[in-house]
Amino acid sequence: MTEDRSTSLPLPQGPTRPAGFGAGVRRALFGIDPADTSFARRRFHGEAGPVRDRLERVGQTFVQGYHAALADARPAPLAEGIDAEVERDFRGFAYEGAGMALALLDTLIPGRRAARSRLACFLGGPGDAHTYIVHVGAGWVMGRLPVSPERYLARLADPLLRWLALDGYGFHEGFFHWPKSVTRQLVPRRLHGYARRGFDQGLGRSLWFVEGADVERLPRTIGAFPASRQPDLWGGLGLACGYAGGRTQAEVESLLAAAGPHAPQLAQGMAFAAKARERAGNPTPQTTLACRVVWGVTARETAAVCDEALHDLPPDRPGEPAFEVWRRRIQDVFSQRRLA
Repeated sequence: MTEDRSTSLPLPQGPTRPAGFGAGVRRALFGIDPADTSFARRRFHGEAGPVRDRLERVGQTFVQGYHAALADARPAPLAEGIDAEVERDFRGFAYEGAGMALALLDTLIPGRRAARSRLACFLGGPGDAHTYIVHVGAGWVMGRLPVSPERYLARLADPLLRWLALDGYGFHEGFFHWPKSVTRQLVPRRLHGYARRGFDQGLGRSLWFVEGADVERLPRTIGAFPASRQPDLWGGLGLACGYAGGRTQAEVESLLAAAGPHAPQLAQGMAFAAKARERAGNPTPQTTLACRVVWGVTARETAAVCDEALHDLPPDRPGEPAFEVWRRRIQDVFSQRRLA
């Protein structure tokens, strides 16, 4: 099932404003109400408590980073502000929000070549350590503006990590439009081929929030999707479990058991989470716990699997980009270790 919908952000009217127009105007035009990320506003599952508080803080921190980039897109001041104001555990979510804002400004305010775009400058500087999550944040723009996914991805310089932008798109649709994307299982019509799989990884990640990280509900939610979509949804769920966290050892063990034949995808998503945190230098006990349960090793050792799987990665082929080969190699390592 597919669907199309109009942009969620107002497009500038009349002459294009120069790139330097005021932060207040940018906030007025493109700002996000932090309350829009609350469980109450989104009507997510989950009772009040520590898990819900943690997940709501993730959303609030994303918006904080998004607004910081709208206010000042210069790489050094932006990163310095985030690092000073956001606790290390949640810092990646602020960088994700910054990635969205920078990509949004690049899209709506022309006059900058791709090599000199705000996003490229940030990734070439202090945003490099958070490159995984910044690419994810850049993908949110596809959920807010009527852009061609193919053309949008082509603007992103990294041929491997650009696919993470589709994760951001899928997360956005699940988080803000779950009745369509989760309950009715709709996929945007403008997505074709492998792009739909990247979208589903992000949609799976959003389920951690939509279902309040409920390890009993999550397998049922994914199980209601067509069998062909379930592996990528489990991969996204593993990424969220490992990166956002919030659950106990016993609950992660329950999730691993429920994954059944999709345990390799769950593990691969968790390896992505470990690698993103290892590169950014913001490890957390939550990620360590998840890796210990699923991979049986430390988060650092889990992250190393991602690095090893990159060796001699083949070029993109029709229908199978190198990104998918990377994911499958990580899944194969997990499967081989389980059999050992």
